[in-house]
Amino acid sequence: MTTTSLPTADPPGVPAGAAAAPGPSLSPSRAADFMTCPLLYRFRVVDRFAEAPSLAATRGTVVHAVLERLFDLPAAERTLSAAAGLLEPEWARLLDAEPELADLVAGEGGSDPAELLTGALGLLERYFELEDPTRLEPAERELHVSTMLESGLTLRGYVDRLDVAPSGDLRVVDYKTGRAPTEGFEAKALFQMRFYALVLWRLRGVVPRQLQLLYLGSGEVLTYRPDEADLLATQRKVQALWAAIARAAESGDWRPNPSRLCDWCDHQARCPAKGGTLPPLPELGPDLTAAVLPVEADEPSPRMPVDEV
Repeated sequence: MTTTSLPTADPPGVPAGAAAAPGPSLSPSRAADFMTCPLLYRFRVVDRFAEAPSLAATRGTVVHAVLERLFDLPAAERTLSAAAGLLEPEWARLLDAEPELADLVAGEGGSDPAELLTGALGLLERYFELEDPTRLEPAERELHVSTMLESGLTLRGYVDRLDVAPSGDLRVVDYKTGRAPTEGFEAKALFQMRFYALVLWRLRGVVPRQLQLLYLGSGEVLTYRPDEADLLATQRKVQALWAAIARAAESGDWRPNPSRLCDWCDHQARCPAKGGTLPPLPELGPDLTAAVLPVEADEPSPRMPVDEV
């Protein structure tokens, strides 16, 4: 077990991992938004424009839910057949919470989730090619983690799965329902995992031994072994990102950053880089920085298509 000194980033009198007071917070998804495109961050966090759900992202949400529920079963019963049997109940549960998703699967005769569930089953089949869940006993699933930095910024997020070995070694596992990134485009995915590892290090005093991404869309596994230097660098990067977001909030300068991900963006009609009309900033009151750096809603499992690219 790798136990090391904690990063010296907590405010005086606040131990690492203490419950965060209300204030600004950042998740890996929102940090990735700002790195991808500051204007996208503005549209999601400041303007809070609604975004249409996609079939692929909704299918991913169902698959995440099934993989979480699968481990409620006794080990010997965690079969592909059992996972397949969870698909319709989890889709019904999601639909009950978000009835508008019915429009995604509406066929001529009404609601027809066949395409969604067939695609989800294919992803589950690939999961069983990558892992044998009968041999696993996760310590945590959909684990909410948060910790406060000395700047007052809370880092928070949801870990899909945390495995703890008898030795105390930690393995952080994240399910991706898209395809693995091509060589040279792995940084975004690894940043997310280092972010989680940093928070867990601060909470538990242990540097996770392994970070693992399971890409169910392509049947590939991306594994990384972080060290203390990695996580300290991640903390510096997160703090720098927060400073950049605060500067954008003060100046009102949320610049677009065109890339291939624009093809998946719901906001092209509002984006000047795509010939759209940029709406005025909403009235946010005197404390501009606090208004655009809110405590984030606790929402597990990314749902946006670009999060799975």
